[in-house]
Amino acid sequence: MAITIKTQEQIEKMRKAGKILANLDKILAKEIKPGVSTKHLDKIAEDYIRSCGAVPSFKGYAGFPASICASINEEVIHGIPGSRILKEGDIISIDMGSYIDGFHGDCARTYPVGKISPEAQKLIDVTKQSFFEGIKFAKAGCHLNEIGAAIQKYVEDNGFSVVRDYVGHGIGKNLHEDPAVYNYKTTGRGPKLAKGMVLAIEPMVNMGTYKVDVLDDDWTVVTRDGLWAAHYENTVLITDGEPELLTLL
Repeated sequence: MAITIKTQEQIEKMRKAGKILANLDKILAKEIKPGVSTKHLDKIAEDYIRSCGAVPSFKGYAGFPASICASINEEVIHGIPGSRILKEGDIISIDMGSYIDGFHGDCARTYPVGKISPEAQKLIDVTKQSFFEGIKFAKAGCHLNEIGAAIQKYVEDNGFSVVRDYVGHGIGKNLHEDPAVYNYKTTGRGPKLAKGMVLAIEPMVNMGTYKVDVLDDDWTVVTRDGLWAAHYENTVLITDGEPELLTLL
């Protein structure tokens, strides 16, 4: 496993990539409402990323056809934007990436569509908070697998489950780099974290079983039991002290 330590110059480029996504999150939050198509959201995202002098990290990545992943309700990740129209009460997870000056940023949010049920709101809130429970251990001197153990404990204490088949990752010149960042407890402590590492930490949380399937489009990941899922991700810089979240304003 080769975990790259970023230089100050490289970190500055990643801050730039991250800030684009932090702003895009605010833009999309205002656009997401009943009657809007996922294709429309994809166009807004691509236009904004390109207007910043960046390119969408996901477009064409391993053949992915769009600029964002748009996953609704029981869709966990990798949903392909298209003609589907958002309805009142839906939730939508959007994963977005930007690439500028040779470096990537990556983040994801789950948004309510209009008024949603208390159960759906709890799912969104627990998923987001599980990320913040995890990054209490995203510090130099901690071990990587402490992050996943904290995420899993918080999620399961709240009655939900953590997806096992997909995990977070290192990020930098490549969208996916070492190490894999598990959202659950694994054997061993994992590598020791050091200043200058950058991780994309991204809990994917299901209301029911953690088991998932991939649809016939070979991209869209759905919960096996059809219950809903949420996703929350930031690009995280390990420092000497508290982690810096590059994709939050």
